[in-house]
Amino acid sequence: MSAVSSVTSSIRTARRVDRFTYAIRNIVAEARKVEATGKKVRYLNIGDPNQFGFVTPPHLIEAVTRAMRDGHNGYTASPGIVEAREAVAADFSARGVETNPDRVLITSGTSEGIELALTAIVDEGDEVLVPSPTYPLYTAVLAKIGAVPIYYRTDHTTGWLPDLDHLRRAITPQTRALVVIDPNNPTGAIYPDSMRRALIDIAEQHGLAILADEVYGDLAYDGPVPPMARLEPDAPIISYSSLSKAYLAPGWRAGWMAVGRSPRLDGVLAAIKKLADGRLCSPGPMQYAVTAALRGDRSHQDSFRRELRARAELTTARLTAIPGMSCVAPKGAFYAMPKMSLPPGRTDQDYVLGLLRATGILVVYGSGFGSDPADGFFRVVFLAPPAELSAIYDDMASYAFA
Repeated sequence: MSAVSSVTSSIRTARRVDRFTYAIRNIVAEARKVEATGKKVRYLNIGDPNQFGFVTPPHLIEAVTRAMRDGHNGYTASPGIVEAREAVAADFSARGVETNPDRVLITSGTSEGIELALTAIVDEGDEVLVPSPTYPLYTAVLAKIGAVPIYYRTDHTTGWLPDLDHLRRAITPQTRALVVIDPNNPTGAIYPDSMRRALIDIAEQHGLAILADEVYGDLAYDGPVPPMARLEPDAPIISYSSLSKAYLAPGWRAGWMAVGRSPRLDGVLAAIKKLADGRLCSPGPMQYAVTAALRGDRSHQDSFRRELRARAELTTARLTAIPGMSCVAPKGAFYAMPKMSLPPGRTDQDYVLGLLRATGILVVYGSGFGSDPADGFFRVVFLAPPAELSAIYDDMASYAFA
């Protein structure tokens, strides 16, 4: 018997994998089981506009295909092509944040930028403040690098604004960074300038870097939200956005990050670039769409915002009308975070799985975003056409959870 065939034990997996969870996609396994029984599943779990009939602007597609035809199919510089970084810097400058292209990196979606920054800033055992509920990529990345997410409360009774007193109490000597998601996924909240300034002040008082996740900044229903860094350009803020949502190209994985001008971030910038060198570059041809997006026609965003506002209003009205359910009206993006009153001893996951098995409606339980399972929150993606959403909400209303 050969040495290879005599070994029968499985290759063990790293312990970090046990800490890694991503509820938005993990729950799809349960949906597949429901589909295997012959029931149709209506997916309201992933924020992909393209799956619901929203189309990538043609001039972005042309920019990518032209780049491919012109032979731009090899590696790029690891921070990204010069034209794209200049376009991002110019866009930030036009929004009130003077930015040098040398402090911009083009990344494989915002997700990669977040991971690069957290890896550069946070050591194993360090703490990072993340909102509750939060976008679960942050806690997944922190689990992978051995750091500790510390949740700070956002309050649905105040329109999902951060509880600043709770935030202050959560800070310890191990705290290294503050995550701010505004406009917010998963709640659809938008913070007033007074709240943004308060968050900056708290970070400054404690020497924290701010990760400003602004992917939905152009999808506020009343018009684009200025970058957080506009309020204090010398604060240690790292800003993020991408083509995924406002430019309807999530599968391209074309994002960017701008490291604030503060000299306090010079070492962080160097560390991020060092890490970026190790992955060579983000997808090359898609980088050419960044320039087309930021310097070109954005008229599609006007109609997209109108469509989202109508869906948000429908969602809020219909879900609030369901007995035992409440829903804070979103102000941006395409998410809502309703709350279902739960019977004693039941959890948000019980409700979500029961709804899925009974009706084929797939939403994500709030505890997957850091909420207390007993609170009964869940996230809805309302990108489907209004008539389809209305039918879905009819079925939600008819579902009797006990």
